[in-house]
Amino acid sequence: MLSSYLGSVIEYYDFLLYATASALVFNKVFFSSLDPLAGTVASLGTFTTGYLARPLGGIVFGHFGDRLGRKRMLVVTMVLMGVASTLIGLLPTYDHIGVWAPILLVVLRVLQGVAVGGEWGGAVLMSAEHATSRRGMWASFTNAGAPSGMVVSTLVLTLTSSATSEDQFLSWGWRVPFLLSVLLLVLGLFVRLKVEETPVFAEAEAARASRAAEAPPLLEVLRRHPRNLLLAVGVGFGAFVAQATLTTFLISYAVDAGFPRQTVLNALTLSSVLAVVGIVGYSALSDRIGRRPVVLAGAIAMAVVAFLLFPMVDSGSVVLLTVAVVLGQSVAHPAMYGPLAALYSEMFGTRTRYTGASLGYQISATGAGFAPVLFASMTGASGGGTVGVSVLIALACVITVVCVLVARESHRLDLTEEPQESAGAVGRSAAEGAAG
Repeated sequence: MLSSYLGSVIEYYDFLLYATASALVFNKVFFSSLDPLAGTVASLGTFTTGYLARPLGGIVFGHFGDRLGRKRMLVVTMVLMGVASTLIGLLPTYDHIGVWAPILLVVLRVLQGVAVGGEWGGAVLMSAEHATSRRGMWASFTNAGAPSGMVVSTLVLTLTSSATSEDQFLSWGWRVPFLLSVLLLVLGLFVRLKVEETPVFAEAEAARASRAAEAPPLLEVLRRHPRNLLLAVGVGFGAFVAQATLTTFLISYAVDAGFPRQTVLNALTLSSVLAVVGIVGYSALSDRIGRRPVVLAGAIAMAVVAFLLFPMVDSGSVVLLTVAVVLGQSVAHPAMYGPLAALYSEMFGTRTRYTGASLGYQISATGAGFAPVLFASMTGASGGGTVGVSVLIALACVITVVCVLVARESHRLDLTEEPQESAGAVGRSAAEGAAG
């Protein structure tokens, strides 16, 4: 659990540090030739490329993770993320090398996306497949790494910002958090290299009769678990759209609305700390009452909160800004996000679990990549109107609600068992739910 949590913290520190920087800094240093609105949209567009690359990471590392083991792939993903983030900190700006600056930024962001695309599935399985009880709670520590990484990245940005002037921060201060990735990489590898392979994978590997006779894990997922893959994409979609809104677009929106950057970062830090508690708490609850009720309640709550966020920010009150971010990121979102770690693990068999869980999760995560740039374009076109943004967030949550209602409950499933799949699985799931 500690290995998965620390690895996730480090991966998401790097990945979400970029999210915050894209909302506050990159439009000024990499897209300085554009007007402010176009620069913000372009900056958030580079943020999107990382999410588009995540499914590729899920496929590549999922394939080898299902064939060679979870641990090996997690070491590779951590190194890839650390190197890419450090290079972002060393990247010349637009004023120095012109158009090559945003091009190289996008390349490095793609590498970040590939790394985090492979990291999540392996880290979740390291916890879930080691767990002998309370799988939801133990696996959720990987998901808790996302807001924890946000806390660390925000704190480092805050300290750097407070220690420098505005000009110094835009000149070189923003680079410091990215360069610190090297130190985090050393810490993460020290812990991760000491962890053994999961017993579930080891047992499946020992029982495997012929590796050569097996189809690639991706083809196995598409052939044996297509319904579960589609449901996995839908179940997480609302959570990712909400996550991107709360941690990226809302930051940019609040700063543009006149709040000091530090005030917004303080609200984000508080909500991220509380989100860690919420993720673990809701996931532990899902071990008792099931994954579906918890995720369902979170999706409905998030759909409601979507219509409260922007009016509260527009009030100009620091208190209401903080309450809005806490309601979204700490109360509603953790319920729909925390249990996903165990739920995705339970939707696929051992020999395809890394690929299936990663691919479902990462395709779903593309919603988070598109949301900020789409919402920024919408508010710019409507002169600042946000009703349409709230409607889209709510619709994304509705997709989650529908998929959760269709999916079968799995919190009591033994991970050594093959999950149900076929056209008749819905009917069997309903019957099992009634029997339960």
